[in-house]
Amino acid sequence: MKKKRTLLHSLGVGLAVVLALVAYAYGFQVTKVDLAETKSEHRQEQLTRILRALAHPQLFEYDTEDHMVSLPVMVPCPDAGFEAPTPTDTSEPYITMTPACAEPRAKVMIEGFNFEPYGTGPINFLPNGSDVNLQIGKIEADENGHFEVEVRLSNRPSEEVQEIQAITRTKVGAPRWTQTARDTWDKIVETVFLALLATTFGTLLAIPLSFIAARNLMKDVKNSLLGMSLAILFIPVGAYIGILISKWLSTLSQNLTSSTLLTFVGFVLGAVITWWGIRREMNRDEDSIANQKIARGLEMLVIGLIGVLTSYLLSALAMNVGEYLSEHLGSLGFLGRFIRDLGDILGMAIGVMTALTGAGILSGFASKSALKLNRKADGVIHILQIVLTAAAGAFLFWLIALVLNWFYQYNNYQALYWWAVILGGLGGLALGIFTKPRQTMPTGLVVYFAVRTVFNAIRSIEPLVWAIIFVVWVGIGPFAGSMALALHTIAALGKLYSEQVENIMEGPLEAIQSTGANRLQTIIYGVIPQVVPPYVSFTMYRWDINVRMSTIIGFAGGGGIGFLLLQNINLLNYRAASAQMLAIAIVVAAMDYISSAVRERYV
Repeated sequence: MKKKRTLLHSLGVGLAVVLALVAYAYGFQVTKVDLAETKSEHRQEQLTRILRALAHPQLFEYDTEDHMVSLPVMVPCPDAGFEAPTPTDTSEPYITMTPACAEPRAKVMIEGFNFEPYGTGPINFLPNGSDVNLQIGKIEADENGHFEVEVRLSNRPSEEVQEIQAITRTKVGAPRWTQTARDTWDKIVETVFLALLATTFGTLLAIPLSFIAARNLMKDVKNSLLGMSLAILFIPVGAYIGILISKWLSTLSQNLTSSTLLTFVGFVLGAVITWWGIRREMNRDEDSIANQKIARGLEMLVIGLIGVLTSYLLSALAMNVGEYLSEHLGSLGFLGRFIRDLGDILGMAIGVMTALTGAGILSGFASKSALKLNRKADGVIHILQIVLTAAAGAFLFWLIALVLNWFYQYNNYQALYWWAVILGGLGGLALGIFTKPRQTMPTGLVVYFAVRTVFNAIRSIEPLVWAIIFVVWVGIGPFAGSMALALHTIAALGKLYSEQVENIMEGPLEAIQSTGANRLQTIIYGVIPQVVPPYVSFTMYRWDINVRMSTIIGFAGGGGIGFLLLQNINLLNYRAASAQMLAIAIVVAAMDYISSAVRERYV
């Protein structure tokens, strides 16, 4: 039986409808909807002109022949009056003006006969005694070669006879690409590779970050408050040691790079040893790891040092080879410059990676040392926890104050540091007092939320804004655009990748863990095989997005076809802008088909 609607329900529905109408009415007011403007003849003429221009992209051009027809006129009319001469041959193109003479700035009717069917061209006013041609109208002949157009005469009065000239241009010869088409081709290629580099570098950084931004992998990572405090305090120590090691190995590598052959031999030997060490570590079982901790640690330290030294040798080798190739490959010298730049990038990245690795190793060692301290009595552990947590809190707040002072440049920055240390120490002290000894803390979730927060902050800022920042840093051009898109790509793909990791099946992970696999082996053999297909799909989709985004960041000087598009729009050259928009549409469509084929085959 159908339920009968009550009066209260009907009133509620009516009130909802009224509120919706009020909301949309206010929306019309806020967005300043003005339908009268859409009916304006001036607006409609402008819209028609722009749409017609956009429908005729400036891709091809022809050689032209100009056909000029002149008509003597008087501006202004003389006292005795003026009659235009009658054309001697009415089968040839000729024009008339009604009236035959007029005052400056007056409107007259220009009519043409026997012109080229559908011919176009300018109508110019030629002032007496001047070589300047002033365009006052445009010819658009019909199928019979006839046109009629109202024009306004120029403000160039003269007592002498002046002239109106109608010019039609006839296309001759074969079509050829316009300069606009060639510029568009250069910029669309630049756009595609700008997006490719941004996607590649963004993906390389987003992949490792996505694993620590996945909740299911980080929720089980826990540590005691004592272990977290020790890890925080040892991070800067480890980073400093990593920097010192990096500088020492950099100096050592410079002594080995006096000869390209010696550099190559050293690189090959170092690469073989490093690869052997990594494979050996990956294949260790848990029992051997537990029984040979000291020997394993020393072995990995040596392998790590050899790996860093090998990286420096590779950087030097790439720069030397690239420099040689850039000088001897002629037009293909860009390949050598590319190899040289890759070597330079690697050389700059080694120091950063070594510092991060040192910080990670030493903080991990400190965190594991806390497990041994937990065997002591509760009172001793509690005292250590209070002291170390207060020190860690003071250090963290000091770092925050350091960052704030860098941005805002406080006058009394020393007081800021002291207050930060005091507040951080008091906060850490309270946390250490009220936290039970040996109580585990969700370390993994803290890292998870921190990384996700960074991702959200970067994604919330549009690539256009990042492009403005990087343009200030590296200058106008595609390099700034690729850096802006790469940064935004890291955050966007990092979020998508991590969400895909969170959706993997837990069964394979449990099966691998049951065999005694460590955490790294679990990720390599249990997580990565499940996420490779969606990672490929997301990466292709992001490349497509970056191509379209590059047209926008070009407005801020980020290079690509957007820079050219902005110029033509500002110059009201809509036919040229149409050529750029057509190129963008073709590239986006082509990339859509390519990415679909790749996903169908590999995903």
